[in-house]
Amino acid sequence: MSIGHTLLGLLESGPRHGYDLKRAFDEKFGQDRPLHYGQVYATMSRLLKHGLVEVDGVESGDGPERKRYAITDAGITDVGQWLATPEKPEPYLQSTLYTKVVLALLTHRNAGDILDTQRAEHLRMMRILTDRKRRGDLADQLVCDHALFHLEADLRWLELTAARLDKLALAVTSR
Repeated sequence: MSIGHTLLGLLESGPRHGYDLKRAFDEKFGQDRPLHYGQVYATMSRLLKHGLVEVDGVESGDGPERKRYAITDAGITDVGQWLATPEKPEPYLQSTLYTKVVLALLTHRNAGDILDTQRAEHLRMMRILTDRKRRGDLADQLVCDHALFHLEADLRWLELTAARLDKLALAVTSR
């Protein structure tokens, strides 16, 4: 996720302080990985330097000065371009799990046990996500669905690989 673009998008609704941006980010996107304040202020500094935001005001209080940031026209254009650009699909062509299975076969370990252990871990995570989805709001449900669909694809791969272990063992040990 592009933190900079996300913060810019949040600023389109109006100027905000760094604290307010962090809170809005965490509420909408960061339930599992909230932003650190340092990330917010470092990102805002970079966006300011690139002319994508401007300081809309400074407030003095008991603590340090609080800057209120506003998105610039260049920032609005940048967010629009980012939103319109499709994300590159991430094929898992260098899967760690595949590597473990092949190494198990090469070292005469039980690759089936590795697949079984991984299947159990995937099912455990799917139960957690399903429970979270059941209790969550629409945003949480959609995030959980995305993760669940990926885990389901992994499970299909685990089953397919388990069914082909003998052939894979021959292929990797005969080279």
